[in-house]
Amino acid sequence: MGVTGITEAAQYLTFKLENEVFAVGVASVREILDYTAITKVPRTPDYMRGVINVRGSVVPVVDLRLKFGMTKTEQLVNTCIIVIEIGLDDETTVLGALADSVQEVIELEPAQIEPPPKIGTRLKTEFIRGIGKGDSEFIMILDIDKVFSSDELSAIETATEEETPSDPSMKEAV
Repeated sequence: MGVTGITEAAQYLTFKLENEVFAVGVASVREILDYTAITKVPRTPDYMRGVINVRGSVVPVVDLRLKFGMTKTEQLVNTCIIVIEIGLDDETTVLGALADSVQEVIELEPAQIEPPPKIGTRLKTEFIRGIGKGDSEFIMILDIDKVFSSDELSAIETATEEETPSDPSMKEAV
């Protein structure tokens, strides 16, 4: 049984958070960056780790492990930042998501994807499009546009705007 809204084969970037494999549609991925220094922004949620400079643009970085109730992402040899585009209310927000490691790009057919489990009301699955069946593991396919609410994205954008230096010479310090 396929998942509503997934009607044809699609490509997904897979990545690890702790021991779990997650995936996001490749159309949402802008680029993958090596871990770099992140500038902390005061008065932001715990899962917002700060901002980085991506070719002169200030990009907020979020820790998906914290967002999903896991432990904080630590900088290890494979830790990276996946720069993604999130669409909400006809606007696109660019942000970086910390990942323990990026795995590969895979293609899944609709028959390989099951709906997310409905386990009571405690487990929030509205941001999971489905569970993909890989060769030897399950893959949580994220609906990246639903991982963050409009209020959370507004808070992230506001913090980013406050952190943007007004002095052009400060741009490189971000």
